[in-house]
Amino acid sequence: MNNERVSPVGLVLGSVMPPELIAPTARLAEELGFGELWYSEDCFFSGGASGVTAALAATERMPVELGIVSAVTRHPAINAMEFATIARMFPDRFTPGIGLGVPAWLDQMGLGQRYALTAVRECVASIRRLLDGEELTETGKVFSFDQVKLTHAPAGYVPIVTGMVNEKGLRMSGEIADGTVLSVLASPAYTAWACDQIKAGATAVARESDHRVTTFTLFSVDANGKKAKAAVRDSVAFYLAAIPDTDLTRVYGIRDEVVELLRTEGADGLARAMPDSWVEDLAVAGAPDECAEKINALLAAGSDSVALWLFPVNEGERIARLTATEVLTRL
Repeated sequence: MNNERVSPVGLVLGSVMPPELIAPTARLAEELGFGELWYSEDCFFSGGASGVTAALAATERMPVELGIVSAVTRHPAINAMEFATIARMFPDRFTPGIGLGVPAWLDQMGLGQRYALTAVRECVASIRRLLDGEELTETGKVFSFDQVKLTHAPAGYVPIVTGMVNEKGLRMSGEIADGTVLSVLASPAYTAWACDQIKAGATAVARESDHRVTTFTLFSVDANGKKAKAAVRDSVAFYLAAIPDTDLTRVYGIRDEVVELLRTEGADGLARAMPDSWVEDLAVAGAPDECAEKINALLAAGSDSVALWLFPVNEGERIARLTATEVLTRL
């Protein structure tokens, strides 16, 4: 990637965070010594391009990365235009991320999932070429271009990462991207397995670029470890309900159990019914020493960085300060 990071631990902004808190939280993260910021665009919370721009404007040095935007909710030419604009305003500090998006949210917009991986592959390839200054005239399975060229292409190379969950997508990421974002709920076992898939994809096409892996995680720290774990429990259940039948749950060994609990308890009852061990293993939450141990486990499993999604959301400043003084110092 194109930025120096002072720490392998970053913060995730966006989604459930109210937009007015983005800038002050970004400034605080830089002051406290976190290594990077990520902005997550989840439907239908906060916009990715606007959110990441606000975070970049509020900081001076930190890399700020967009992880991720859906390949199918905007045409790649529009995404490329947005990315080029941000990259020119904040040279060498911005990295965009592309993925498919949560299937349930795409269904709400009637976008479907035909040619899902093809859509991501075509999107990444076309954005790469547009950012590099090419003019595109072509018809793909998903996207078409007729004499499309960016008027204000960025001056330097802008890395592109992808957000992938399952085996085929992870292998494709190794082939086509400069990095991969691993979803929240990634256990150390899944992280190690995912890194193997990424490496296999890169090897298959003899790609030798420096491929960076970042693992997102739901995070809470408190002197009272039980309180911290309670703060992420509902969010663990929310994301399990959104993506129950994936390699995230298969590799961890709970896919069938998640599906059955959703059938019997429903999404609203999952947080109550699921075992405590799922929160223990699929989030980074607890007392400071527990959190440091869990972050180290994700790094040891192959993550180049771990991006923390702070909970409770309304206590973000307190959690960030406590993390900087009591968790980062233990890594």
